[in-house]
Amino acid sequence: MPIESWRGGDVDVAIIGAGAAGVGAARRLQSLRPDLSIVLLEASDRVGGRARTIHPFGAEGAGLDLGCGWLHGARTNPWTKITEEIGLTVDRTPAPWSDGSRQLEGKEPGVKAAAEAVAEFFERVDAYEGVADADLSTMLAPDDPWIERLYAVGAFMTGAELPKSSVIDLGRYDPGPGPDWRVRQGYGTLVATYGLPVPTILGVEVSRIDHSGAGHVVLSTGKGELKARAAIVAVSTNVLAAERIDFRPPLPEKIEAASRLPLGLADKLFIHVSEPGMFPEDTHVMGSRESRRTGAYQLRPFGAPVIEAYFAADLALDLEREGMEAAFAFSVEQLKRVFGADVGAKLSPLVMSAWASEPFVGGSYSYATPGASDLRGVLAAPCNDRLFFAGEACSRTRYSTAHGAYESGVVAAEAVAKAL
Repeated sequence: MPIESWRGGDVDVAIIGAGAAGVGAARRLQSLRPDLSIVLLEASDRVGGRARTIHPFGAEGAGLDLGCGWLHGARTNPWTKITEEIGLTVDRTPAPWSDGSRQLEGKEPGVKAAAEAVAEFFERVDAYEGVADADLSTMLAPDDPWIERLYAVGAFMTGAELPKSSVIDLGRYDPGPGPDWRVRQGYGTLVATYGLPVPTILGVEVSRIDHSGAGHVVLSTGKGELKARAAIVAVSTNVLAAERIDFRPPLPEKIEAASRLPLGLADKLFIHVSEPGMFPEDTHVMGSRESRRTGAYQLRPFGAPVIEAYFAADLALDLEREGMEAAFAFSVEQLKRVFGADVGAKLSPLVMSAWASEPFVGGSYSYATPGASDLRGVLAAPCNDRLFFAGEACSRTRYSTAHGAYESGVVAAEAVAKAL
């Protein structure tokens, strides 16, 4: 649809970015102010953003999430209620890492000591009271025998290596109480389905936002211009930091905040299993306890004939650049440690994410560089009651999550409704 054909090129509210934040903002606005005209603009060819589901085993089979996949803090996570309201299924099976009986390495010597070392690391992070911020590597004891495991876990948490990440920011992280659950049809399916009632234009990249006019903003795209009374910008920090959107007048404080709240990286590789019975259903195992360059492997999620391999930070970037076959070879070598040398004959690569290469995203979830945690508030602050911002990076405590993104969208929507 050409932009010019949308209500003559005018709209009350334009929302840029059809991920969890943009969809959440749109739906909240629809409920608060049904009198307002709304359009959701998405540069890619789909709704969902960093929530993306594939269905290799048919519509009735379990969805495989290439992006976010867990309802963290599920009892209070707003997506849990939305899932049930729109007729999808919440799978309440506990996450395998929270159920010791479903971690294959759970009874191996040293596992308890490793878990205690990880718990103590996060206790030090939570208790940090330094005047100045520090990077996460300063929370390590140099002689800790589990230092490689701590580097690996830290990378999974932030998507970045420990020396890049803020202690204060991780100490503030709180996804909410409750277990981690899943959406059987997939988190990506959830966000896309929830967005169906929103007027949406796909394949339209906003390249400029002119907010110099009184009472309106003008959005420039490859499909023409759109004038709106207000706009909500719900794109990733890497897109903002790269100045893919040209703000007129400039917003240097937003660009700086985005650049200091970059996206870390987490990629997934789904491996098809030709003999599913040889792997226990819905279990979890680490590829290595001795190296920080390790994958985490979830075996047969939902009972599907797959293994979900999860890589983070520098390892994820290296494997993404090398391609799916390299990631598969790496995974097979790690899985041999658990299942024996012949396991490779039962496995084949199915699909892999490549979030760093996604042109309209550029990564997975935000982390704060040391000293940058308070910039989440700067990123979220509205401009002149016409320009509003949302996204997981805007959340002080629930960054990196789809519900943090959703909640930031709701906050932006409520501010827009009040301003208009």
